[in-house]
Amino acid sequence: EFGQKKLSLEERKIRRRALSELGIPDFKEFIKQQGVQAVRAPAEIFQLNIGLYCNQACNHCHVESSPQRSEMMDEKVADRCIHIIKNSPSIHTLDITGGAPEMNSQFRRIVRAASKLGIDIIDRCNLTVLMEPDQEDLVDFLVEHKVHIAASMPCYSAKNVNMQRGNNVFERSIDGLLKLNEAGYGKEGSGLVLDLVYNPLGAFLPPPQAPLTEKYKQELMDVFGIRFNELFTMTNMPIKRFADLLYRRGELKDYMDLLVRNFNPDTVSNLMCTNTLNVRWDGRIYDCDFNQQLDMDIGVDEASLKSGYDVFSIEKVDDLLKYDMNMDSHCFGCTAGMGSS
Repeated sequence: EFGQKKLSLEERKIRRRALSELGIPDFKEFIKQQGVQAVRAPAEIFQLNIGLYCNQACNHCHVESSPQRSEMMDEKVADRCIHIIKNSPSIHTLDITGGAPEMNSQFRRIVRAASKLGIDIIDRCNLTVLMEPDQEDLVDFLVEHKVHIAASMPCYSAKNVNMQRGNNVFERSIDGLLKLNEAGYGKEGSGLVLDLVYNPLGAFLPPPQAPLTEKYKQELMDVFGIRFNELFTMTNMPIKRFADLLYRRGELKDYMDLLVRNFNPDTVSNLMCTNTLNVRWDGRIYDCDFNQQLDMDIGVDEASLKSGYDVFSIEKVDDLLKYDMNMDSHCFGCTAGMGSS
C-alpha cells in the first residue's frame, strides 16, 4: 500500500498523472492574476528533516514516515548543517522534523550545537515518542536546552486521533503531554513552550484557529488537566499519503477545487518558502518540506539540466537568495484559508 515503503518509479508516475489531470490553475500564474507575489527573503528558519523513521504511520502524513522507513541523516550531513547555520546570521530558528526526529542518532548532537549558538530550536514531536522505552530521559534533555515543542494533536477525543494515527495513539499522546506538563512545559513563565498543531481528519479545511484553541484548552484541562501555550491549525497538503487516500476515494479533484476556491491572498507574503530553507536527511536542499517530498529541488525547474543543491555545495543560506521558489499545484494548500505555513 502507498505510504508504507519508498515509492517505486511507477507509483510516482501514477501520482503525477493523477494531479496533472485535475485541471488546476497554474499556481504562479494564479497568484500573479490576484495581484500578489511570493518573494524569497534572507532565510530566517533552517528546517531539517532528519529522517523518515517514525514509531507511527499516520494516514495524513505528507512525508510518509513509518517504522518501515530507514532513511536517516548521518553525522557528516548534520555537522555540515551546523556549519551553514554558523555562517548565516539571518538564521534565528532551527526547526527539526521527521519522521520522529528524536529517534535519529543525530538529534541530540544537533540540538546541543544549535543551543550553543543561541538560536531557537523547534522539535516537531508526535508525543508518543516520549513514551518509547529508549527515550526515558528525552523530556529532561528537551528541558535542559529549552527546546520549543510543536506537538501534533489532530483532536481532543480518542476516537478521532486513533482513527487517523493508530490504536492507543491518543492515550499515549495524553501521557506524553502530561509528562511535558510535569516538567514545566506549557506553564506560564517557565520559558518552556508547548504548542499543539491541528490538522483536519478529512478533505476539508480547518476551522478558525481562535475558537478551536479555546475548545482544546477547555477540553484538555477539564478532562486531563493538561495545559499548553498555543494551537495552530494546518491544512492537509494534497501530496503523498493524504493525496493517495483522496485519489482512491475519488475526492482529489474536489479537494483541490476547495483549496483554489478558498485562496487567501494575505497568506502569500508569509509563505514558509519565503523565509525558510529545508534540508532533507541526505543533505539535499529545498524551498520547503512539501517540495522536498515531491523532489522539487531548489533553483531547478523541469526544463533545467541542473541537479539542484545540497549542504556541501553552499557555505551560507544567502548563496541561494538568487533563486525563485519552485511552485506547483500543491502550493494552494499553503494559501487556502489560514494556510499551512
